[in-house]
Parts: sequence; C-alpha cells; structure tokens
Amino acid sequence: MKVTYDAVTAEEASALTGWRVLRHHLHTTLRTGGMSLGAAIVDRIVAVAEELDHHPDLDLRYASLHVSVTTHVRGTLTRADLVLAERVSRIAEEFGVPLEPTGTSDVEVCVAAADPELVRPFWRAVLGYKDDDGELSDPHARLPHLWILRLADDAPRPGPIHLDVHVPHDVAESRVEAAIAAGGRLVSTEHTPGRWVLADPEGTEVCVCTWQDHVWAQDRR
Repeated sequence: MKVTYDAVTAEEASALTGWRVLRHHLHTTLRTGGMSLGAAIVDRIVAVAEELDHHPDLDLRYASLHVSVTTHVRGTLTRADLVLAERVSRIAEEFGVPLEPTGTSDVEVCVAAADPELVRPFWRAVLGYKDDDGELSDPHARLPHLWILRLADDAPRPGPIHLDVHVPHDVAESRVEAAIAAGGRLVSTEHTPGRWVLADPEGTEVCVCTWQDHVWAQDRR
C-alpha cells in the first residue's frame, strides 16, 4: 500500500479516535499488562510499518507500549501518519487492548540566553545532542529536546532554565488546576489554550502546552 505525504492540520489529526497530538506527533499508549503481549503487538506494528514504508517510534515497557507517529523527513504530520495510526488502532482492537491517549506527554527543556549562538555549542557538546533546525535533540530520540531562547534586554527573565510540558489538549486545564492546587501559581494565560505559564512555590516557571501553541512555536525558531 502506498501512502501519501500531504500535510494535515493538527485539528484534523486531533480528531483521530484514541490518539492525541503533542507538538508535531500523534501519540497513544496501549496498556498491554505484560511484555509478551506487547512484543506480539510490536511485531504486528512493524509488519504494517514495513508494508507502508512509514515507521513509528515504539517504546515497549513491561506493562505498556507507547506509540508515536510523525513524518520525520517533513517535521510535521501528514496523511501517512493518519493511515499508520489507524492501522495501529486496528491492531490494538484485534488484541483487545484499549488505547489510552490522555496520559501521554512530552517535555522540552528551555534555556534562556542573551546570545543563543554563543551558548549553543556548549549545550550540544555537554548533552551529546545534534542541532536540528534550531532545536537540540537526542540523536537516539530518548531524552527531552532543548531550546535556547533569545531574550530581549527588556524582557522579564523567568529563570535560566524552565520546562515546556506538552499534554493532550483535553487534559491541559485539569493539569494546570492540579499544579495550582499543589502550591503553584498562574503566571500568564496570554496564549491559552495553547500555553499556560505557571510557577512553582519558589518561582521556577514551567509552561503547560498543547498543539494549539502555534505562536510560541514560531517565537522559538
């Protein structure tokens, strides 16, 4: 079967049952309950991926299998990702394993710098990362991405390092509420529903982000 690589919108991808969009990936988790079942499902997914010549990222643990789908060469979601995700959904259904997408998340680390180009080589070297279109990333795709943000001289400084926590759009508000209830405070809602800026009790900031975070993504590039 030949798949096409026409771009799809995040809105279209987010409508896929059993999956959630985080950044430019589709994510879901299968609660397999054991590694043998998870491995059998992986075998089926790999066979489908070879058939389509389009491959997901798979993270098999003892009781779960996490699946992430994107078109790596495009750096965005395409029609091929929807086809692959739908095939994975069918495999899960055949094995009687439900998809649980709402617990998925992704984390990025952001470093604030007056001169990003000056500090970028240091962070690339110390982490062993690669430079990928302005973003530093783990070559093995296991560890969080690192952004180096240029701050204007008159911009408020949230601290030298903060986190971006990407969550499904339909759990973002409850995640924010839980963080506030746990002692945090709300710093900004300027870019909601794409991004909430929070701070912990000592002032360290973190952003809770969804796929609607278009403005923030553009600012960082």
